[in-house]
Amino acid sequence: MAAARKGAAKPGARKGRNAGKGAGKGARKGARPARPDAALDAVLDDGERDAASGPERRCIVTGQVLPKDRLIRFVAGPDGVVVPDLAAVLPGRGLWLLADRASVEKAVLKGHFAKAARAQVKAPPDLAARVEALLVRRMMADLGLARRSGVLVLGSDQVLRALAGKFPPAALIDASDGAADGKRKIRALARGRGWQPVLIEALSSSELSLALGRENVIHASLKPGRLAERLICDAARLGGFRPQAPVNPADQAHDAPERRV
Repeated sequence: MAAARKGAAKPGARKGRNAGKGAGKGARKGARPARPDAALDAVLDDGERDAASGPERRCIVTGQVLPKDRLIRFVAGPDGVVVPDLAAVLPGRGLWLLADRASVEKAVLKGHFAKAARAQVKAPPDLAARVEALLVRRMMADLGLARRSGVLVLGSDQVLRALAGKFPPAALIDASDGAADGKRKIRALARGRGWQPVLIEALSSSELSLALGRENVIHASLKPGRLAERLICDAARLGGFRPQAPVNPADQAHDAPERRV
């Protein structure tokens, strides 16, 4: 009887070990189990892990899943008041919105921030205006940095000279209230070279002049690099908070291959 019990125990032990190995191997090969809050991950995020948590987020108003550079992240401060986090670096749960005035105003009016956060958070009524002002300030600071870093070309003649060079600019900057003739001349030369730089028209001449410490700034261009990428992104986001200047039908066909922000 003792021998029988001993013999019966061995196969059972082996079977248990083999079953455990098989389960472990299957767990390694299979997908990770879903977390209970996985459905919220596209809406809410932690700022500290944001950079590594994927390139897209869901707008809490429209429900669209979009690249983060087309959205604006908001967080609730210690006092429970919602603030914009343009750089997407602040700690805490993030709430993402399409970068346009209508979406932000609707989120404030309809209480979307509190619904998405599942908490009593408050959004100031002028939140859209605050976002616009912060985007302008951020762009102006980056333009000043670009000038000091030597990656910004200023003035119509200098921009034309840069366009005649070997390497295309990443972006052409025109004051939103600048004359159409000057813009056409610069863009025609870019097209003649087969280049399609992004056209930034988000800031007025007074804003460009203040940012760059010059008077009456109308035209500039940006060399490729991280500053250019950030300015292009912020200009596109700012465009959602400012009415776009009307495009002359005669110019529209010429501008078609280029991207205006």
